[in-house]
Amino acid sequence: MDITIHTTFLPHDDPDASLAFYRDVLGFEVRSDVGQGKMRWITVGPAGQPGTSLLLAPPAADPGITEDERRTIAEMMAKGTYGWILLATPDLDGTFEKVQARDAEVVQEPTEQPYGVRDCAFRDPAGNLIRIQELR
Repeated sequence: MDITIHTTFLPHDDPDASLAFYRDVLGFEVRSDVGQGKMRWITVGPAGQPGTSLLLAPPAADPGITEDERRTIAEMMAKGTYGWILLATPDLDGTFEKVQARDAEVVQEPTEQPYGVRDCAFRDPAGNLIRIQELR
């Protein structure tokens, strides 16, 4: 089989803030932005990697989600426990400094983890955990 990861999803509750974070803080390119108001689906991705994208989407847009589920999603997003992604870079310290300098919420400074990786963590405007791992 020849299978690749094409697009993954992260929720947003403020499309403009999320767009600014992924475009201006992380340097991702905007590939599409459809919808209006809070009901926007924004596709971003790392420059030079057109086959890998991140879809920023309203989390409760599915009509099959109940009101209780919508409340649970909103509560989990507020706590930062609903969505997360693991990114990687060959220069963790330089990346950390650049992201931190753009006022991103730092969750963890670069740290050598007991499970053998060195990484750091931020939160995006929707509360999603963004871990950045050092490529070795």
